[in-house]
Amino acid sequence: MIKALTSRWVRGVIERVGAATPLPFKAVFPNGIEITGGKGDPEVTIRIKTARAAWRTVVFGHIGFLESYFDGQIDIDGDLRRIIAIGFDSGFDDSAGLLVAIRNRWHGLRFNNRPNAKPKENARFHYGLGAEFYSKMLDDPYLMYTCAYYQHPRETIVEAQMAKMEHVARKVRLAPGERVIDMGCGFGGFMFYAAERHGAHVTGVNTTTEQADWVKAKIAAKGLADKLTIHEADVRQGFGIYDKVVSIGVLEHAGRHQLREVIRAHAQALKPGGLGLIHFIGHVGDRATDFFIRKYIFPGGWIPSLSKALDAMEAEGLEILDVENLRRHYALTLDAWTEKFDANWDAIRAMDPERFDDRFLRIWRTYLVGCAEMFRAPRSQTNLFQVLFSKGNVDTGSYPMTLSHLYEETEPDVGVAADDAAPRAAG
Repeated sequence: MIKALTSRWVRGVIERVGAATPLPFKAVFPNGIEITGGKGDPEVTIRIKTARAAWRTVVFGHIGFLESYFDGQIDIDGDLRRIIAIGFDSGFDDSAGLLVAIRNRWHGLRFNNRPNAKPKENARFHYGLGAEFYSKMLDDPYLMYTCAYYQHPRETIVEAQMAKMEHVARKVRLAPGERVIDMGCGFGGFMFYAAERHGAHVTGVNTTTEQADWVKAKIAAKGLADKLTIHEADVRQGFGIYDKVVSIGVLEHAGRHQLREVIRAHAQALKPGGLGLIHFIGHVGDRATDFFIRKYIFPGGWIPSLSKALDAMEAEGLEILDVENLRRHYALTLDAWTEKFDANWDAIRAMDPERFDDRFLRIWRTYLVGCAEMFRAPRSQTNLFQVLFSKGNVDTGSYPMTLSHLYEETEPDVGVAADDAAPRAAG
């Protein structure tokens, strides 16, 4: 009786999805029944292999579907992108319901990023996979693991990441000899770029041991100890006052209740009259962060709303000078990462077959492809914002009256050898 009801309910779910999207697909149930949805011949097939998978889909919506897929109880024949696009197109991505909301809230209580050991543990869960792993996915000598900046859609990911760093440098008017703090510096990409191409002195802060150790080794190998410093620490600890503050991909890790604390740390690090930039994934409106991302990818993470981030910045004495939305750029960035991840999967698996197994593959492809489709979805309210700010209000002489300087064709402030030069940003 229960199996029959579950089968009927999940068929109802699939039928509603099929009626809400034009993208054609087929679902095959454990008893052999098939249902088609969308318009035209099926491009992808969902194989629900067990009654448990059907039950989890009914009870937990898209989270139950994904967890069954991770466990091998659901298989997908065809392009995963199409399945995820169908989910966004039909609204199935919002189908989690009350039980998942409870799980999400409990997860938040367990993995809260209050200042203790948990922020480091949360960060190492994801970024502790190490440089060897990420080098096989990012296709970028700087190992920039944040949204790139595409001047045109046909650019390579390397060109787009270089353009992103230059775009940031121009926004904060980076000049030779200035002291800069890079909050949550990742693998140090912007640190090296700012030092080598703009002559800045940069202090990086990163709580992930694996990344901090890698940056230290690279600083030593490149002989840049006179320009670059790295601290393995929480960004909230405080490391002095700087001319410029740059924060690329940190705010999402502040956590649901620590947004103001983390922004306060940015404000306290900036000298009066100084310029800073925060680059972060943000929601339009105050919305929950998807449980899949929080449980399987970024424990402790929380995507803040743009409005709350701006409120916190203004409350900490920062003037907002510009807000730019790079949502479309992140879709292209994730496409590039997915392509390289897929191409190098055999090499990734060989690094540690127990860690990088089929379950890891399904989770990470869902993460990469799913985020790309999220940023591409017509009704998406998740964006990538760059917020430019000053410490106190600027006057007419302290910052240009227009943003035309972002697009001027100029040479780097510090020369580099022609063979090493990468394309300059035009915007």
